[in-house]
Parts: sequence; structure tokens; C-alpha cells
Amino acid sequence: MELYVPIIGLIVAVFTLIYLALRTRVHILLAMLIAAAIAGLSGGLSASETVSAISGGFGSTLGSIGIVIGLGIMMGRVLEVSGAAERIAYSFIKWLGKKKESWAMAITGYIVSIPIFVDSAFVILFPLVKALAQKSKTSILTLAIALAGGLILTHHVVPPTPGPLGVAGIFGVDIGAMLISGLFLAIPSIVGIVFYAQWLGRRYPDFQVPEVAQTPDDLKETHEQYMKEKEGKELPSLLLSTLPIIVPILLIFIDTTTNMISKLDQFAYLPETIWGQVFSFLGAPIIALSISVLIAIYTLMPKHSKEETIDRLEEGLQSAGIILLVTGAGGALGAVLRESGTGTLIAEHVALLPISPILIPFIISTLVRIIQGSGTVAMITAASISAPVIAQFPDVNPLVAAQAATIGALFFSYFNDSMFWVVNRMLGAKDVKMQMMIWSVPTTIAWFIGFVSLLVMNMVL
Repeated sequence: MELYVPIIGLIVAVFTLIYLALRTRVHILLAMLIAAAIAGLSGGLSASETVSAISGGFGSTLGSIGIVIGLGIMMGRVLEVSGAAERIAYSFIKWLGKKKESWAMAITGYIVSIPIFVDSAFVILFPLVKALAQKSKTSILTLAIALAGGLILTHHVVPPTPGPLGVAGIFGVDIGAMLISGLFLAIPSIVGIVFYAQWLGRRYPDFQVPEVAQTPDDLKETHEQYMKEKEGKELPSLLLSTLPIIVPILLIFIDTTTNMISKLDQFAYLPETIWGQVFSFLGAPIIALSISVLIAIYTLMPKHSKEETIDRLEEGLQSAGIILLVTGAGGALGAVLRESGTGTLIAEHVALLPISPILIPFIISTLVRIIQGSGTVAMITAASISAPVIAQFPDVNPLVAAQAATIGALFFSYFNDSMFWVVNRMLGAKDVKMQMMIWSVPTTIAWFIGFVSLLVMNMVL
């Protein structure tokens, strides 16, 4: 029976975490620390060892990704206030032309949500969705869901969004590899959401946002007026709008690719060359995102004063605080499970089951998501619990396991998820069935397609 005490303790810790988060006024940060303490003490650690594991895990996790989260949020804030997000959307609409508006919205969401928080990005771009509604018989439902789908996918699986960054830190995965894999993993799910959005638009052809009950002619005129305003409005160019996003991705990609190639015997010398040294420095996420923030400041906010620029950056950092603390608490829980040996014990039992170990973070993330709503908390919790277990399986690629935690957190967004309300309130949907069709179903489609993509990735890697 003593062998099972740590596992029972972990179950109690998880249920305590969920109960405190859902039923009490205790903040999720405190709830995660309490859960970590329960897991440590029940796992055989002394009181001092538990405290030491919590503080060590908290510090080591933030030490690897804390600065990157802060820089990513600062960059996103500049893109948000400068009009860069609008410029990207406007450009894709012009390029893709008629009958392709839904794809333009999805691509815009895919790019914009890499640096900008998903809720904010949807609110910023929703006026464009309204202006495009019914143009060339495109439903506002189709456009809104396509945009939100593109936003939510990269928000969940692509750093420097805080969730996948935290998961990468807990699993000890290279951020560059996490970024590149996330960009590819998101694509099939986005395609699935766009097709669903197009079907839903045909299913409800008369759907309109209540406060904008306009005729097709009115909406066409609104669209034309919007496009005319954007032509006259002083927005940054597309190059400048995308530069802060492209530069860090490119630098990190070059460094990651160089490291992968250098593992081949004939290219083992690469890290010692000037190329290897330069991109080892520039491609480090901290340096790459620092460069990105500088580019964003000096190209997107050239007419802003020093004080105004600093205010905008600090606005972004204010929202980073709680994300950093929750991520650190997740790292603390993971450290406790490693130090107590609970992770090893669970791994021994999982090895006897006829399932792939990558299903562990996926299942935990899915369950936590449906219970408490927040995708970020779900993936961080899943990573914290499963990382010590996955470490016991040398044949499992930690990158695949990390992405399993992020994809599981997409499952069935509903009443306890803030994005559910943002999308439905902006569209004016009040019927529960309609609300779920608008947002719960698309996120579940993304979850399922993402899972299939994950299995393919696992076979390849």
C-alpha cells in the first residue's frame, strides 16, 4: 500500500487544485502551490525538502522562459497599439480577393496571435469582420470563426505565447523547436476550422450581429468605406508590421536548424564556426525577442514620445505578472513530483498499459481544460504532472509530449473559458446551442485534428 501513497497524494493534490480554483476565492497561483505542497509531503519529502523543491522548481522554470515571456508580451503590445495587426489583415484581404475572405481572416489570426494575446487580437480585428460581413455572400459567422480559429491555434501551440513557452520550459524543450513544430501543427487544424466556419455560414445564412441589422447593400457600403478608410489611414506598412514577428522566428529557426545539422558527423564543426557562434547568440530566444522589441519600437512607434512608448510597454508587462507566477508554480509542482519519485512511480505503472506515453499530457490537459476552462492553466498543469513521468521514457520525444499538452488544452471551449464569451458576445449570440456551435465545436475540431497531427509527428520523430 505504501507504494501507492504518492499516487494517491497526487490525486488528492490535483482534486484540491481543481476545487480551490473552481469553488473558492483562492487564486490559481496559491492553489497550485498548495497542490505542490500536498504532492511533496505525501510523496515522502520532508517539510524542508518540499519547500526546497517548490522554490527550486519555480526558479528554474522562470529562469529559462521568464524573460522570453516578458519580451514577447512587450512586442505584442506594440503591434497591438500601432495598427500593425490591422495592416496585416487588410493586406491579406486585398491579396486573396473576393471569395477568399475567410482564408484571409484565418491567416491573419495565425500570424497576429503569435505575439498578441488572443482575446485582445479578436476585439481589435472584429470591426474588420463586421465590415466584411455579407461581402460576396460571406457570412459574418464564417469570418468571425475563421479569424478566431487562426488566433486560438497559434495562441495555444506557438511561442512566444506564454502557455507553450511555459510548457517548453517545464519539459526542457528547445524553444526554437517548439516554435517551428507549433507553426506546422497549427495549419491542419486551421484548415479544418475554416471549412467548418464556411459550413456554419451556409447553415445559418440569415445570422446577423443584433446591433448591426443592416441590408446586404448597407454592409457592402460599410465594407467599401472601411477599405477606403484603411487606404487613407496612416497604418504601418506590411513589411514593418510583420518584421517584429518574422525576425525572431527566422533567427531562432536558423539557430535550431544549425544545431540539428551539426548532429551529423560531417557537420559537427558547425557550432565552432563564425556562422554557428553568431546565430547561437542571435538565435537565443532572449536575444531574438530583444531584437524584435527594438525593431517594433523604432519602426512601429516612430512618432511616439519616450514616455508614451514606455507606458505602452509597461502596460504589456503588467499583464505578464500573473502568467509568470502561474508558470513558475507549474514548474514547482513538476519539481516536487520529480524529487519525490512520484513521476518515476507513475511511469512504472504507465509502462504496463497499452497506450503511448504521449497520451499522458494530452489526456491530463484535456481533462483540466474541460474542468476549469483556461487553456494556459490546463497545459501548464498537464506539463507539470506529466514531465517527470515522460522523463522516465527515453524513447519518447519530449517535444511531442510538450505539444501534446498544448493541443489537449484546445478541447471544447465553453462557459468557463474567457474566449468563449469574447467570441459569442461580439457576435451577439445568446442561445446556448448557437454559442456552442460558434465556439465549442470549432475548438473541439481543432483538438481532434491536432491530436491526429500529433500522432503523425510522433511517428516521424
